Amino acid sequence: MNALELIDKKDLKEFLSKGWITHDAMWYYNAVNECGIEMGNKLNLSAIQMMAALEVKRLKKILGTRDKFERFDELAEFINGAYDLIITDFMKASFTFPEMNVFECKWVKDGCFAYQGVKNMGFIEGYQCGVMHRINCWFDSLDIKYVMEPKIEGCLMQSQGSCHITYRFFFDK
Repeated sequence: MNALELIDKKDLKEFLSKGWITHDAMWYYNAVNECGIEMGNKLNLSAIQMMAALEVKRLKKILGTRDKFERFDELAEFINGAYDLIITDFMKASFTFPEMNVFECKWVKDGCFAYQGVKNMGFIEGYQCGVMHRINCWFDSLDIKYVMEPKIEGCLMQSQGSCHITYRFFFDK
């Protein structure tokens, strides 16, 4: 019997994602306990930056996309494909492209998995958001020019009670 043949793709994606997120959370927890919140955040953001660059290369390969995006619709297609592979139900995230050159990310109150996890660990007061940093690092790795509003200091869910980010890009078409 082959377990992969018995498991639904969505269930497998949830299982693998939860494993990765649990490892990430335990790594962060131990880094903060060992080194303090400031160094834990620094190490976390640095690891995310390095991981995101590799992740983008792997996503481009598995999705069969071009190396450089010249149009907004190409970037939107890439993001949709990447999120189909990465975002799971437990993350409670919403992503839209409301107009040309605009990408919006939203999490419902108490829905952001990172916020909930770091809050449960007791570190939310000093936490620097790694979720949005990952997305920023994707765009940096893709050499995409963007403006992010609002800029994140800490965790928006903690400071504002919600997390809604708007990215604006500078494609001509």
